[in-house]
Amino acid sequence: MTIQSCFFGCSTTDDTTTDEQRKQLQSPNNNLFGSDTSSCASEMFSNSSTPSQQSMFSTSSLQSNLSLQTLPSVLSLQKSLSPENLKNLNVSHHCLFSFQRTHQITCLAVSSNLLYVASGYEISVFDLNNNTHLNTFNDTQSDSGSVKSITFSKGKIFTAHQDCKIRLWKLLTTKECNRHKLIATLPTLNDRLCRFVLPKNYVRVRRHKKQLWIQHSDAVSGVSVNNGLIYSVSWDKCLKIWRSRDLVCLESVKAHDDAVNFVAVSADGTVYTGSADKRIRVWGKGFNDNKKHSLIATLEKHKSAVNALALSADGSVLFSGACDRSILVWEREDSAEYMSVTGALRGHRGAILCLINVCDLLVSGSADRTIRVWQRRGDAQEYCCLAVLEGHEKPVKSLVAVSGGTSEGSVTICSGSLDGEVKVWQINLSLES
Repeated sequence: MTIQSCFFGCSTTDDTTTDEQRKQLQSPNNNLFGSDTSSCASEMFSNSSTPSQQSMFSTSSLQSNLSLQTLPSVLSLQKSLSPENLKNLNVSHHCLFSFQRTHQITCLAVSSNLLYVASGYEISVFDLNNNTHLNTFNDTQSDSGSVKSITFSKGKIFTAHQDCKIRLWKLLTTKECNRHKLIATLPTLNDRLCRFVLPKNYVRVRRHKKQLWIQHSDAVSGVSVNNGLIYSVSWDKCLKIWRSRDLVCLESVKAHDDAVNFVAVSADGTVYTGSADKRIRVWGKGFNDNKKHSLIATLEKHKSAVNALALSADGSVLFSGACDRSILVWEREDSAEYMSVTGALRGHRGAILCLINVCDLLVSGSADRTIRVWQRRGDAQEYCCLAVLEGHEKPVKSLVAVSGGTSEGSVTICSGSLDGEVKVWQINLSLES
């Protein structure tokens, strides 16, 4: 396997958009940001490598200044690297290989040895065993808009799209080739036909427009599957729950006051949603003798839009990343309302755009074009930033851990950026004798 060198460099400014530019960023035709995340958008554009783009965003505003705060009131959990707190731990990392796509990378996902790369409306599949491109699907569906999220369940692939729909695919394997077949689009035709007659099934989505409550009315920003249920969130502020067996929409919840950017589901079925309204909300089924999902708690500490969430393996720790440049660590406490913040991880110079938890490592990607690797040290609530991975020329939009890529002392992750490049990294951890 060849190793390609990575480029280095990052710069940030505190420039923000004018009202007119903000409207353009919020346009439905914009494939990168939600209708309510312009503060993140301005920060990402401020990291552009093109001077003319940087000069476009020169007007300051109170909201953007708030979005750049690094939560000084929240205790910092990180410790500086030293022989004492690292306990003779050696850390190294390198880029194994990289490849370029024609459009910006909007999300990544891994199933077995296959890496799924969403670039615009196209989804490309790569074999990580030999680093080869296998095929591309959804390439004829340009009207679907950009792909926001990809997840897997029982051999099926679920994709969330800009056009307010969720698509279900199946991988067909033959001797000649592998291809993906579109099985269904949510909401399904049968589901719509069963409901369209009754007026009670319609909700108002705009001043002069109504539609069925089972339909998202804006881009679907995230999708997750757990224990026979499909969870989808959208810039329309809603959380919807679908039954995976027959693809029927069971519930629709007005989850937030602004665009919902991310959904994460723990093994026990607890649902976490992160929104541009600066809040994280926790949802559960069966609470208060209610068979439907209801609100358990609202977690409020971030100063701007929440973009990414990640859960520890046992679901006891929640990590959240936002435009305020901080990663907050939430842990369960009996005395608190479900979860309370224990502190913040700081170091990124731009909005936090993606988070993943792999083994005992937390990996974060940012608008500052870098990736940081964090580890909790011992039993104390202290974290060290073990490494800063540089090389992308634009904001890091998506991260994914390679399934089966974790061996003793080694972790493999993939990163996707708005520069259209995907990089595969190997992080090595070893103890000195």
